[in-house]
Amino acid sequence: MNLAEVLLNALKDHGVEEIFGIPGDFALPFFKVAEESEILPLYTFSHEPTVGYAADAAARCHGKPSVAAITYGAGGFNMVNPIAAAYAEKSPVVVISGGPGEGDRSTGLLVHHQAKSLNSQLEVYKEVTCDQVILNDIARAPEDIARVLASCIKHSRPVYIEIPRDLVFHDCEEVVSYKPDTQQVHEAALDACVSATLEQLQRAKSPVLVVGVEIRRFGIEQETAALAKRLGIPVVTTLMGRGLLNGMDVPLQGTYLGGAGDPELTRLVEESDMPVLLGVILTDGNFGVSEKKMDFRKIILASDGNVSMGYHIYPEIPLQSFISELNRRAHNLESASKPVLPVAQNYPCNLQADEQKITPTDIAAAINDLFHKQGAMPIAADMGDCFFTTLDIEETDLVAPGFYATMGFGVPAGFGMQAATGKRPIVLVGDGAFQMTGWELLNARRYGWNPIVIVFNNSSWEMLRTFQPESKFNDLPQLNYAGIGNELGGVGQRVTNRAELQTALGTAVADEDNFYLIEAIIESGDLSNTLSNFVAGITKMREAAGQ
Repeated sequence: MNLAEVLLNALKDHGVEEIFGIPGDFALPFFKVAEESEILPLYTFSHEPTVGYAADAAARCHGKPSVAAITYGAGGFNMVNPIAAAYAEKSPVVVISGGPGEGDRSTGLLVHHQAKSLNSQLEVYKEVTCDQVILNDIARAPEDIARVLASCIKHSRPVYIEIPRDLVFHDCEEVVSYKPDTQQVHEAALDACVSATLEQLQRAKSPVLVVGVEIRRFGIEQETAALAKRLGIPVVTTLMGRGLLNGMDVPLQGTYLGGAGDPELTRLVEESDMPVLLGVILTDGNFGVSEKKMDFRKIILASDGNVSMGYHIYPEIPLQSFISELNRRAHNLESASKPVLPVAQNYPCNLQADEQKITPTDIAAAINDLFHKQGAMPIAADMGDCFFTTLDIEETDLVAPGFYATMGFGVPAGFGMQAATGKRPIVLVGDGAFQMTGWELLNARRYGWNPIVIVFNNSSWEMLRTFQPESKFNDLPQLNYAGIGNELGGVGQRVTNRAELQTALGTAVADEDNFYLIEAIIESGDLSNTLSNFVAGITKMREAAGQ
């Protein structure tokens, strides 16, 4: 086999199920092999950010790596932001870039697409990937490929592979199939860590379990659900972890949003004498709106391969090992005197089909009503009020850049979600974000994708306006997004009131042959309740800090 075939087979052996990409001259040989070999499905788009976002979403849905393939320089640099988002949110994306060959390097001339040096792209990607390689040594390539893909899986973060264009067709040995990391967990350290945790749980009067995205990234959501039921203590998710443990019969209380959320749930977390954080990333979005500063001396945090409690740190304790051992030994705990039950969430529903103008809450209610009639659908959300609206939608599979908060994620993520799961997604996107990547809908028909895209059209970067309402640069051009949907090969419908919204959503669901773009006209200043509270919380904190 040639080098490209070896790489493609290794990707498949490591769980990859698809490639998203945009070809370019340095990448043409690799794309030729990818297309003609049919080792993996290949989906091509029109702009590199879409490639990165789609691969990110697919990886989140699979819980396994997905591939973003681009060309050198103009393509690679154009995809840095989506890969930075994947790195920040621990999504295992494999970046494959075509690159200059030995012939390009030996001319003494600058190579087109080159920035500072021929290795500038590699150096840039070192900042947003956990492992990297240029496959410029055929003999060493199998070992390098195995190492990098193993890193991707072990750390659940992006990696970078550059394949010189003049080595693509060279014969190469196969990659040895991936084997789990053989590094042994220090049993004495694990035993001490779990013992300390159980002792504190035994003494605690108001413990709470806070779960984050790592439990899904590392495939231990079921084990975490089992632990939650065994411990019998309240469970909440972080903002990034919205949708975790959905339908797993655990004592789930909701999503912790600090001052922006339910006051009772906020007190549950912030007044707990023992919050146990599993797979939680300590971000400002997850904890920056806390009504009172979290006392980390009380907190047990298992994340990033370590466990910390108070002033003690147990290094190199993988999250899976920690949760498995807790599960094995938690039966020794005394049963709680009163069982903790899930809290029924009061989501908006029963939308009135009248001529009232549409608000973000109405969109949530319409989707909840739809779910009640036909069952839940997965959701891909962009950043802005469309994301905060998902907190008013019943628990379902959700992909969204809840921490990194990049715009442009929604439509490409919907593609990645449908490619990965085969399920028709609902995509929630603001008009500003749609202007960035929404045009990629022109590629939906050729792959048989039929997302239902709801554009929140308020002719504004409305979330930014909430922080700085006096700025005119938050105004956006008024576009006919429904007409754009028709031009891109789908069915576009503009809705201005609740009756039209309900009808359009019903029509879209019934028609599985087309993608739908529902343009919901929303007045500037109409926000979801969650975003209003979130902005108020952030503003209050900034004022208190004198910012």
